[in-house]
Amino acid sequence: MNKLLIVGTVAFDAIETPFGKTDKILGGAATYIGLSASFFNLQSAIVSVVGDDFPQEYLDLLTDRNIDISGLEVVKGGKTFFWSGLYHNDLNSRDTLATELNVLADFQPKVPQNFKNADVVMLGNLHPLVQSSVLDQMEIKPKLVALDTMNFWMDCALPELLEVIKRVDVITINDEEARQLSGEYSLVKAAALIQAMGPKYVVIKKGEHGALLFYNKEVFFAPALPLEEVFDPTGAGDTFAGGFAGFITQSENVSFENMKNAIIHGSNLASFCVEKFGTERMVDLEKKEVLSRLQQFKSLTQFDIEL
Repeated sequence: MNKLLIVGTVAFDAIETPFGKTDKILGGAATYIGLSASFFNLQSAIVSVVGDDFPQEYLDLLTDRNIDISGLEVVKGGKTFFWSGLYHNDLNSRDTLATELNVLADFQPKVPQNFKNADVVMLGNLHPLVQSSVLDQMEIKPKLVALDTMNFWMDCALPELLEVIKRVDVITINDEEARQLSGEYSLVKAAALIQAMGPKYVVIKKGEHGALLFYNKEVFFAPALPLEEVFDPTGAGDTFAGGFAGFITQSENVSFENMKNAIIHGSNLASFCVEKFGTERMVDLEKKEVLSRLQQFKSLTQFDIEL
């Protein structure tokens, strides 16, 4: 089986939306990416860090999904990264109520030896120096390196972010972040400028309005599935990234045509993530549900037209 290396946070989240609120629950970019990628036929490993307050049941949940956690450091006496957020009525905007870096503040990633030859590397949202450090540890150049980032790093670590962007094949960011990174309002112009920074492929996520894939002068658009209920958008972007990277890893095909399929698989899995709080829906999700909704995506996007 092909190997996917996942780098990102494993964390506690406390979330409040118009539909309810949670106490500390399982969260983190690497967690969502790993759970999403577990629906594909591959070997995956997470590189991250937690404190010894992180429950064994959460570690078991990851290993039960055949996710290698030998690169997940547990710091004795340390506290796990914690984020708390409040979503507004439209669920598109949120306020961060608390961010406690805890053990993440001094995190030095260590890639497991048997994943230093991973076929695909998914660099989840983390400090760009941590992302670069992981790439430095790879013994064989991956077939594909994908990077997710956010406006926080653009504000406080832009030079380091630009350095790691030079080293990746795909960048996934949302529309607001694409505009900030490029300085362009038009997403077509923004994608062209970001491609000039290094990545061949630019994926711009637009939440409930789908996702755009840019390659050279070509553009592909995947809609988001219209859902009756959206409870919690936390982790949807990371779930999308996990589906995208998982499909590419399984298929061994890094062409533009195949990335179109990967975008659909990512969008499909993300559509489940938002149906419940945190990781709850992804944990309960069954493969037959994933396949059934893929058929809905196909129906949504397929049409005949006479030209």
